[in-house]
Amino acid sequence: MLIIGLALAALAAAVHVYIFVLESVRWTAPTTRRIFGVRSEADAETTRQLAFNQGFYNLFLAVTTVIGIILVGSDAVGIALVLAGTGMMLAAALVLILSDRSKSRAAAVQGVLPLLAVIAIALSLR
Repeated sequence: MLIIGLALAALAAAVHVYIFVLESVRWTAPTTRRIFGVRSEADAETTRQLAFNQGFYNLFLAVTTVIGIILVGSDAVGIALVLAGTGMMLAAALVLILSDRSKSRAAAVQGVLPLLAVIAIALSLR
C-alpha cells in the first residue's frame, strides 16, 4: 500500500508542477486564461503577480512531496514530508471548494490525488 501511496503522491506532485507552470510561467496565455476563467489579458496582467506567487506555492508543495518520496527508504522523515506535502495540497483543495462551490472541478483536480495518497500511506502505516 505504501508504493501505491507514493505513486499517487508523485502524480499529485506532477499536477502541482503543472499548476506552477500555468500560474507562474503561462498566466497571460489565452489557454491559461480560459482554464482559470480570467476574462481578458488586462485582467491577467492585473493578477499576474498574485498568480506568480501562488504558482510557486504549488511548486514548493510538489518539491516537498518529491523530497519525501526520495527519503522514504532512509527514514521516517520521508513519510512525514510526503504527508506534509500531500496534506497541504488536500487542505488547499478543501479551502478552494469551501470558499467557492463553483470551483469544485479545480478542487477535485487539486485534491483527489493527494487525498488518495494520504489514505494509502496512512493505511500502510497501520
